[in-house]
Amino acid sequence: MARYAIEVNGTQRTVEVDGDTPLLWVLRDTLGLTGTKFGCGEGLCGACTVHIDRKAEKSCSVPIEKAAGKSITTIEGLAANKNNPIFKIWIEREVSQCGYCQPGQIMTLAAMLNQNAKPSPQQIAETMNGVLCRCGTYQRIREAIETIVREG
Repeated sequence: MARYAIEVNGTQRTVEVDGDTPLLWVLRDTLGLTGTKFGCGEGLCGACTVHIDRKAEKSCSVPIEKAAGKSITTIEGLAANKNNPIFKIWIEREVSQCGYCQPGQIMTLAAMLNQNAKPSPQQIAETMNGVLCRCGTYQRIREAIETIVREG
């Protein structure tokens, strides 16, 4: 076990875990931030997406030793901004069904919009294809994203 310093949602934290522990488990089990979901453990489904230095990353595939010293934002950190247009549209459009993939969907979308406020439909599709929805709410997700991009 080793000690690792990370900034999570704007707060400096120190954790003592094995260096190969996935960031996902540090967030969920060590820090109690359970909004980030476990889906596949292979970095394929996107349920565990967080921002690492403002870039969307699948936290199940990032060992804590590689996240050390970086700034991490989870769905809880993003949700702290009550005026975030993503959350407003998600609720208004009733995007979620079971909600399990939604943290990954929202974190992926937020990172994309941080890089490009007006992505093309192709850029949206390419980016969002990395997050699977078992309920099949893709149409509502796509409509919500189109509204956010259109209304800016």
